[in-house]
Amino acid sequence: MLFNSLQFLIFFPVVTVLYFALQHRFRWILLLLSSCYFYMAFVPKYILILFAVILIDYFMGLAIARESNLQRKKAFLLISIVANIGILFVFKYFNFFNANFTALAEMIGWNYPIKHLALILPIGLSFHTFQSLSYIIEVYRGNYPAERRLGIYGLYVLFFPQLVAGPIERPQHILPQLHIEQRFDFTRVASGLRLMLWGLFKKIVIADNLAVVVSQVYDYPSQFAGAHFIVATVAFSIQLFCDFSGYSDIAIGSARVLGIRLMQNFNRPYSAPSITEFWKRWHISLTSWFRDYVYLPLARFKVTPIWLYAATIIVFTLSGLWHGANWTFVVWGLYHGIYMTVSLATRRIRARIVKLLHLNAWPRLHRAIRVATTFSLVSISFIFFRATSLSDAWYMVSHLSEGLMATFGSLFNPLNLSGFIESLGISPFTFLQVLIAVALLTTVYTLKAKTTAFLRFDAAPPWVRWSVYNALIMWIIFFGYFGEQPFIYFQF
Repeated sequence: MLFNSLQFLIFFPVVTVLYFALQHRFRWILLLLSSCYFYMAFVPKYILILFAVILIDYFMGLAIARESNLQRKKAFLLISIVANIGILFVFKYFNFFNANFTALAEMIGWNYPIKHLALILPIGLSFHTFQSLSYIIEVYRGNYPAERRLGIYGLYVLFFPQLVAGPIERPQHILPQLHIEQRFDFTRVASGLRLMLWGLFKKIVIADNLAVVVSQVYDYPSQFAGAHFIVATVAFSIQLFCDFSGYSDIAIGSARVLGIRLMQNFNRPYSAPSITEFWKRWHISLTSWFRDYVYLPLARFKVTPIWLYAATIIVFTLSGLWHGANWTFVVWGLYHGIYMTVSLATRRIRARIVKLLHLNAWPRLHRAIRVATTFSLVSISFIFFRATSLSDAWYMVSHLSEGLMATFGSLFNPLNLSGFIESLGISPFTFLQVLIAVALLTTVYTLKAKTTAFLRFDAAPPWVRWSVYNALIMWIIFFGYFGEQPFIYFQF
């Protein structure tokens, strides 16, 4: 079920009303059944895969908790990991690796008889696999006791607000909340609904309108050149942020209405002054997952600068592969691993350059340069994230500067500007209103970071608050894109 669908517009109020009408001891049943229905709205039979994983991890968690022998604990942990990763591999990665082995076999003349599997990737498989692994690892490490109630553990994995695209939660954060009675709180509910509205605005008004521009260029790169590539790439950076952070806002907001607190997943990532800072702000739940369960264990293996850089590259490459079974994602992850290691390795050199150029005397200018540089590097990497193939990605990267000055110079003519915008598959009016929406988005995040105005919003007169709500709703209705645009991260 899509958050931006009429079906969810009916589903969520009904679930919320029933949730607060029921006694506490029955609410988990309602949420579990509702979550199953929410997931089955995509491909019903794939709920069986989730049930299988839930049963394996539930019983392995109990076995780990009651076992005192370390070797047996590790065996139970391994069973759970193999089951989770095995299912993920079969559905998401088998055909990718099989295709590469087939190509290699043809190249060297081997007979490779294994055929592709006719499987459809279950929605959000990577997300709930990582959440399940988080549970079993935390139980094994002794950071959280095994959940005794199967239904509650099932709800931890299936909870519909974050089932399909996160945030990827830890058991110690979510499971205790599922045991506590949540009372109706008007302020909390209003806050959750407001966040959901803001998420819909980002998704429908900004992301989905920009998706038209991005698809126009990225699906047919040979028909375009430098200026189109730059505009489409910046548009994709904005689209991806608004699409995924919009989903996260709706997920966090809908859970907040029900009294469940989900972790923050984005924190103004495009205002980050470095790649390191960017990854502290972008998809925080995934970044912290890879840090805690992959990078730190690797880092403890051998504490030397070279190995730590290698571990960083390994983790980011795996992160790229997590996003999709395609070499474009692998290269995207590798890019960020290289970005990160170069950033860490050149800290002293860059500090000397800053001092030499006296940029430290102009802190705002220095920060603006760093933010612009970081955004540019991230956006260039997103070419590989969005392109359908490595050849398309390389074509775009190698033609970024083609005819650039001539094209941008001609855009000072209003007729040329209008023609350029229309060549992107969008009308000038729609493009203008998207720019205004992006400007509003930037202003809101800037004010939120620098002032306490948003803390006083709840205390504002009702006519002020409802004027803002109605303005956003009208903006969505009149200027939103209502074509078929599922959330980007659903494919992962």
